[in-house]
Amino acid sequence: MELRAAVRSLAEKEIAPYAAEVDEDSRFPQEALTALNASGFNAVHIPEEFAGQGADAVSACVVIEEVARVDASASLIPAVNKLGTQPILLSGSEQVKKLVLPAIAAGEMASYALSEREAGSDTASMRVRARLSGDEWVLNGTKCWITNAGVSSWYTVMAVTDPAAEKKADGISAFVVHADDPGFSVGAKERKLGIKGSPTCEIHFEDCVIPGDRIVGEPGTGLRTALRTLDHTRPTIGAQALGIAQGALDAALGYVKERRQFGRAVGEFQGVQFMLADMGTKIEAARHLVYASAAASERGDARASFMASAAKSYASDVAMAVTTDAVQLFGGAGYTRDFPVERMMRDAKITQIYEGTNQIQRLVMARQLLKG
Repeated sequence: MELRAAVRSLAEKEIAPYAAEVDEDSRFPQEALTALNASGFNAVHIPEEFAGQGADAVSACVVIEEVARVDASASLIPAVNKLGTQPILLSGSEQVKKLVLPAIAAGEMASYALSEREAGSDTASMRVRARLSGDEWVLNGTKCWITNAGVSSWYTVMAVTDPAAEKKADGISAFVVHADDPGFSVGAKERKLGIKGSPTCEIHFEDCVIPGDRIVGEPGTGLRTALRTLDHTRPTIGAQALGIAQGALDAALGYVKERRQFGRAVGEFQGVQFMLADMGTKIEAARHLVYASAAASERGDARASFMASAAKSYASDVAMAVTTDAVQLFGGAGYTRDFPVERMMRDAKITQIYEGTNQIQRLVMARQLLKG
């Protein structure tokens, strides 16, 4: 595929050389953003009518996979640009789309603000409030675990607009907030195990005032839009996990061909070959599931929700298993920062947690199966 070859070439030349430094210094991969913006790979999913590439869901996953193969932190640029804008694509007014989408296509970034400290998996229990005051909305409260907070210009935010709603989910609405809106601020960066190049912060709303037309969809539909969004974006986390796993296997293959013990290349030992075969099999199975789930989300398949959760949970479990085995194949060297596999192992872990833990994914899948 020409797209894969183009992204791989860019990633290896413009992103990979900085990956270790980005991780070591916990700094944003500006080189990756510059390269992705220059090539148009920063947000390929945005429709052509809004100055984007108009790429389908499978193509977006290809971009994310190939960037994640060399740097998981950098892959969160295209991945979270899709996450932050997908609610707008699904439910936003033409006015909101024209306000936000061309800016993201041009190189600005978007983030997604759903989680709170006491409302992670239990999203309906969120406490951030939005009230209508004349022609404006006023937001108050704090969101947490916001990926790329501080570098994004736009934030899609879920907030309670009707605390008295009979069903909590019916009292939640979605909004787009700009970093320059009065009353908006970004908290300190979290100190994380992995994906250190992508800042993760709280964001605060203190009487944050936004225009009344910045609501996404009708009042009370925000949580439904948020959950529909995840059906489209969980495959992209699967793609990120897939890229991390592929990068770890590639590194391990290179190492076991060169490393010699007992007068032979380590890769000639049958026990090592069995590990490599299992790693390759798991990656290929994950790849097929991730791309099938992306295609299902694109065509509105009735099984898209099940497939998105299956792809995200399976690929992330594969990423954790493959990167752990890659560290093992490097031996003591794999435990050092002189080689990339320990970073890949640390980066892989979050794919089992964010956009819904893998335990939550299994609940989603089981409910879909039981509904028939």
